[in-house]
Amino acid sequence: MRKILQRPRVGPALRELVSGTAERRTNVALLVLLAGALGSGTVLFALGTRWALLALIVHGVVALGIVLTTPWKWRIVRRGLDVRATRSTWPSVLLGALVVVTVATGVLHSSGLVLRYGPFDDMQVHVVAALATVPLTIWHVVARGNLPQRRDLSRRNVLRAGLVLGTAGALLGTLEGAYRLTGLPGSRRRSTGSYEQASHRPAAMPSIIWLLDPRLEIAASDWTLEVIDGRGRRRWSHHDIAGFDDRVTATIDCTAGWFAEQDWHGVRLTRLIEVPDGARSVVVVSQTGYRRRFPVADVAHLLLATGYEGQPLAQRHGFPARLVAPGRRGFWWVKWVVSIEVSDVAWWRQPAFPLQ
Repeated sequence: MRKILQRPRVGPALRELVSGTAERRTNVALLVLLAGALGSGTVLFALGTRWALLALIVHGVVALGIVLTTPWKWRIVRRGLDVRATRSTWPSVLLGALVVVTVATGVLHSSGLVLRYGPFDDMQVHVVAALATVPLTIWHVVARGNLPQRRDLSRRNVLRAGLVLGTAGALLGTLEGAYRLTGLPGSRRRSTGSYEQASHRPAAMPSIIWLLDPRLEIAASDWTLEVIDGRGRRRWSHHDIAGFDDRVTATIDCTAGWFAEQDWHGVRLTRLIEVPDGARSVVVVSQTGYRRRFPVADVAHLLLATGYEGQPLAQRHGFPARLVAPGRRGFWWVKWVVSIEVSDVAWWRQPAFPLQ
């Protein structure tokens, strides 16, 4: 009778099977969360409107979901280092370190406690670390073979995922409440996650360029604007453009994590170009070769600015003329504009983010 009541012994093979199942479940969950973080971060990076708030919430929830799964992943990593530490293990360790840096810089940015690391913005470190995880994540998936499968959508796994995401959502709400309760800078973030800097003080406004795009200094006398539209090809001098005084108050929201509202003056694009029937986009080109393609519907809202707050643009802010694109992130605000062309190519037929 005593033998019958004894708990059956779990053999090494069964223990390994159970452990392997838990390891796979954790790895798949982390893979999905990482993909969600990268996807929502990319969307957030692109949006400059209130819709960015939804992407910001999703981004925060999946990031905290990664934090909540860390204890289970740490057990796997520690066991792997103890049992089979090899050269192939260290890329996984590096991946883990990059994820930690990405999440930590994201949390610090959201609180507003740390916004710079020496010459680098917190958001720049956050984005670079996140992008560095992509090739390592692909390697990890290929090496470990932990691709999601249909069986992962079992009722139990879905409930587990819901519990993790629900807890992450509650934690996000708690953090946001704490920011407001304590008066931390994070309580004053824009819907994009950016912080106000130098609104209506253009002299103090940061000057950011995209990737390897060079900084230029152009004399007004050497500058001309070429316009190609339904009426043909025309050129405007700086004196011609400066004669207009259209005004708009608009917020430039930079992907480096700051925003600034300024009163801009210049000329609306509707005064410069004629959009014929069948046109689908308008291409705005910088002296550097940098360009963005806008939908025709945007033309009514675009301003070619020659100044801000009652003074001419600074060279570092795009003098002699830069584009003001309300509702779009800063990389759409083309500096040192030299060409505007109406096109029959759809606006979305371009990289989501400039490659230059």
